[in-house]
Amino acid sequence: MAKKDKTNVMRVLDQNKIVYTGYQWEDVDKLKVESPIYKTLVTQGKSGEHYVFVVPVTQELNLKKAAKVVGEKNIHMIKEKELLPLTGYIHGGCSPIGMKKQFKTVLDESAKEYELILFSGGKVGFSVEVNPRDLVAVINFELADIATA
Repeated sequence: MAKKDKTNVMRVLDQNKIVYTGYQWEDVDKLKVESPIYKTLVTQGKSGEHYVFVVPVTQELNLKKAAKVVGEKNIHMIKEKELLPLTGYIHGGCSPIGMKKQFKTVLDESAKEYELILFSGGKVGFSVEVNPRDLVAVINFELADIATA
């Protein structure tokens, strides 16, 4: 991927010497990437705190499980218009890496089963494939059972 095509997420991974593969969506389709794809969801708890959850795209975030993991009575998804000012990302391009502020982040425990996972590269149409164990160098997260089929 050309330097001009790199997203902020890719630059953060480069700076931390984390091995990854960057893709544009048409590449993912053409190359038949086998790694599971995860989505990044931003929520707000009853306390007013924000939380980031990363779950497989084939599943939904279980709000009850997620609230329990972060110690909230309940949580809800934030409104789309709140996403950019809060995180620096737009809907469809939100990544757990490189947000304006580091929020408590929870990655679905299914990620530990894989050598590589794919998630947003921080811009619509861009993705990164990375070993989930390497993410500890760039985001503080915990693994938990937060998804539901």
